[in-house]
Amino acid sequence: MTDYVTIAVIAIYFLVLLGIGVWASKKIKTAEDYLVAGRSLGFWVFILLMIGTVCSGMSLLGVSGLGYRAGWPTMWEEIFVPLAIGFCIIFFGVKLHNVAKTAGYMTVQDYLAHRYESPTALRSLSAVAGIIVSLIYLVGQYTAIAIVLMWLFAIPLWLALLIATLVTMIYTTIGGLYAVAWASLIQSIILIVGIFVMAPIIIYYAGGFTHVNEVLATINPNLVMPWMPSGAFTPAYIVSFAIMLMVGLACAPHVINNVLAVKDVKYFKWAPLVAFLIYGAAMYLLKFTGLAGLVMVKAGVFTLPAVSNASDFIILYGIQYSLPILALWAIFAVIVLAAVMSTTDRLMLTIGAMCSWDLYKKIIRPNASDKSVVLLSKVIVVLSAFGTMILAINPPAALASLIWMGIGIMLATFAVPFLAGLYWRGATRAGALASMFLGLVSAVVFGALNYFNITLFGYNYGNLPLHFSFYPLVISVVAMYVVSIFSQKTSEKVLDETQTGWYISKR
Repeated sequence: MTDYVTIAVIAIYFLVLLGIGVWASKKIKTAEDYLVAGRSLGFWVFILLMIGTVCSGMSLLGVSGLGYRAGWPTMWEEIFVPLAIGFCIIFFGVKLHNVAKTAGYMTVQDYLAHRYESPTALRSLSAVAGIIVSLIYLVGQYTAIAIVLMWLFAIPLWLALLIATLVTMIYTTIGGLYAVAWASLIQSIILIVGIFVMAPIIIYYAGGFTHVNEVLATINPNLVMPWMPSGAFTPAYIVSFAIMLMVGLACAPHVINNVLAVKDVKYFKWAPLVAFLIYGAAMYLLKFTGLAGLVMVKAGVFTLPAVSNASDFIILYGIQYSLPILALWAIFAVIVLAAVMSTTDRLMLTIGAMCSWDLYKKIIRPNASDKSVVLLSKVIVVLSAFGTMILAINPPAALASLIWMGIGIMLATFAVPFLAGLYWRGATRAGALASMFLGLVSAVVFGALNYFNITLFGYNYGNLPLHFSFYPLVISVVAMYVVSIFSQKTSEKVLDETQTGWYISKR
């Protein structure tokens, strides 16, 4: 499959990203510049950064792969994921941005430490929890990048992972959030334009919307229903799925940290709607490419590779069939890479920030200089990149499942402390610690039992009626309420400083 044109196109794309990193590195003078881009992001840079951050490997490979596996009942995903951006901006962003301008937050852990009067215990727990869930999520992103490079260049997995790791790591390490934000601007534009060009072509070659649905109905009538009669994607499951995607992604550290870098809070007025319309339309088209791919496979047009995660290759093989001109494959491969890398770089930077700022600067060495904080963040970015690259050598059976596990753990760990902290004045330090710790532990346990289809005490946890994250979320809510009722209250001064109460904004 490889030719000189393909190599040249991918090389140019990688060189542009590296160039952004070099340019961004010249703008970095302080830790604030490196971690939150000097709080200078404009309207469109912020919107496209949010889309790029949320639009992960799941958004192209995982979304289309899930459509291939389960049909229309999975279309709910295309509503809930774009809504996560709006939920984050409206329910978290407005308050956090207002408070951060005064308090100088660099990470959301700064907010948690301030709101719950826990500069060491809760900051440490939330940073460690954030690192754990970000690493899980990051494995999925590297898997997705490797899938694209393996398909495009016919190279082994380890080499694909190494190339992906080096490129993403270099521009993120040297340029910080400036590089990530401006790279996401370019990547999101490539992604959005590419989807609106690429998806209709694949659907057309599968016979069009009507034909695809007719064929799906003959394969299995449930594939064209709004939900499944049993198992995953029943109505009850879809409700828990909605909470997991919409709230879990919204409170993910790599997503919520973006609101701290915006220049002006007025951008939040229209950002949720604009992001939802753009990303929602793109997600819908991507899902339908998976349905179209199933029709083409059943018709014998092409055969997916004999690997455990074959469904995640469906959009790539759809491109290969629909665009017989070899040179065009590289262009659309760049689109796929743009989607995946736009989340990967943000995750690595988030991990670096939590280690260097929250653990090192705020706990281990409070008098550390900005130079040492930035240096340590860069070292952590490198370590996290290579560490997750090694973990991604054995890819999961379905990319979406691994990414959902990461989002589910984020939901159970962070949603309650954030929402209770912002809107309930009765939430206490002890309540937040109990909620976050029990949410994290129970989410890891339930997630492992569900993902590995384990039977325990006579019950198969692979067949949970709700998404696994719903159960630890309930545990987290109960822990927050019960412990807060019986523990020492937060001072009124701190509650006022952090704008805690049942309102979005006082303005």
